[in-house]
Amino acid sequence: MLLAELEIRHSRAVAPTRRVALGTQWLPTDPLPGYGGILLGGIVSRYLPEIDLELQAEFMDLTDDLEDGRRISQPRLRHRFQTDVVGLDRSRHKLIGPGESVSFEFDSHGRPVPQLLGALYAAARVHPEARPSMYFAIRKAARWAGPVDERLVSHLSDPTSTPPNSWRLFPTDERWALQVLGFGPDGRPEREEIQTRFRTLLRDSHPDHGADAEGAGLRILELTEARRILLP
Repeated sequence: MLLAELEIRHSRAVAPTRRVALGTQWLPTDPLPGYGGILLGGIVSRYLPEIDLELQAEFMDLTDDLEDGRRISQPRLRHRFQTDVVGLDRSRHKLIGPGESVSFEFDSHGRPVPQLLGALYAAARVHPEARPSMYFAIRKAARWAGPVDERLVSHLSDPTSTPPNSWRLFPTDERWALQVLGFGPDGRPEREEIQTRFRTLLRDSHPDHGADAEGAGLRILELTEARRILLP
């Protein structure tokens, strides 16, 4: 039985262009976040680990921008979002299951970034009352460290499961941001210094570079928020 479905249109993997659009989507949201929110969360958990850390930080920024209804400049994550689907390849992702058994069915023919962008832009198209729950599910999925299976489904559908640490909850003062990025409280570093320090600390915070896996996600969120404060 088909429970939710999202078709993402994108440039072919061998094409020099990087374009993304939305195709057919069926994302039920009742009860929140619904099967639609679970599917979007599954897409995020499946593809987010496949992109580099700097793009992961940009993904977090775009999540905030879309949920808040801000004007989205293009491109984002090095891809341009559009409505025209002519000439674009397609990836179709489904949430399926008879009865109590629910599973993901991913069908990707392109890079991971278009799949992630498709999930974020699709969440922005649901009814405004359901949108916060969809993005909440996406954030929970972004912090998920386990397999993308029925355990993730339970995590996303259970409102009592541990919520994600929100980068919005961190202090938003400049002194805190300078400290997080390792700068002294006096003076203001140049833009290029901030970017260089951010990239270095982001790389060093990743378990693939020797950092402790526990707490790595929160550390990346802190670095992303600190950069945002210093580079408005």
